[in-house]
Amino acid sequence: MAGLSRDICDKRVLHLIRRFLTAGIMEGGVVSARMEGTPQGSPLSPLLSNIVLHELDEELTRRGHKFVRYADDQNIYVKSESAGQRVMASVTKFITKRLKLKVNEGKSAVDRPWKRKLLGYSFTAKGSRRKVAAQAIKRLQDKVRAITRRTGGKSIEQVVSKLQQLLRGWRAYFGLAEVSRDFKLLDSWIRRKLRCLIWKQWGKARYRELKRRGVRAYTSWVTTKSGRGPWRLSNSPAVLQALPGKALSSLGLPTLAKVHS
Repeated sequence: MAGLSRDICDKRVLHLIRRFLTAGIMEGGVVSARMEGTPQGSPLSPLLSNIVLHELDEELTRRGHKFVRYADDQNIYVKSESAGQRVMASVTKFITKRLKLKVNEGKSAVDRPWKRKLLGYSFTAKGSRRKVAAQAIKRLQDKVRAITRRTGGKSIEQVVSKLQQLLRGWRAYFGLAEVSRDFKLLDSWIRRKLRCLIWKQWGKARYRELKRRGVRAYTSWVTTKSGRGPWRLSNSPAVLQALPGKALSSLGLPTLAKVHS
């Protein structure tokens, strides 16, 4: 608050910010005092991060470092591991001593750029091209699994509608990625998950559904009587013929790789 008062003259604004910071926490219907931090989901958090950490930006610029920061998430790029260790120690000291902030040691490290991430992005080991971080891909797959679970009791149209919302937003956010391979692999995996769900929902009508979609009678019969599980059969020639990519796209399923086409 002392730092804010140096740049903000309007006492009403300072009073409002203080009220945000001192607002209580509702837990189980009981309000308890807040001892530190900002309200969960409050727009005040990134705003104060930019105000407080602006001094850190100026310090890193003065030192000539290459860096990128979004709110309180920051990467600093140097030429060697030894330089990284020195910068890590000095910047940590600056943050704790000068800014009176605490560095999250669990999320902080000195490592190769392609082994670190920022806002879901990372780099390739060769060529330093932007790519989607492995953790971001795993989170997307977990969400797709949750949507395509059979136990949800949802129709295919409902499932595709939920996938539309998820994939369009994800595609828009990661549109700056320069590596298209991850998008293509995800497209293939998501389509297979949807084929697997459709195969499960067909149930006793599988033979009839395959034949109706142009699969030969013998191939339909062999596939239906197979002892393999739904996931393996979702990639079988019969199911691929019955449910090609175009058929799934006609249901409204977006294609992630389109962002690079």
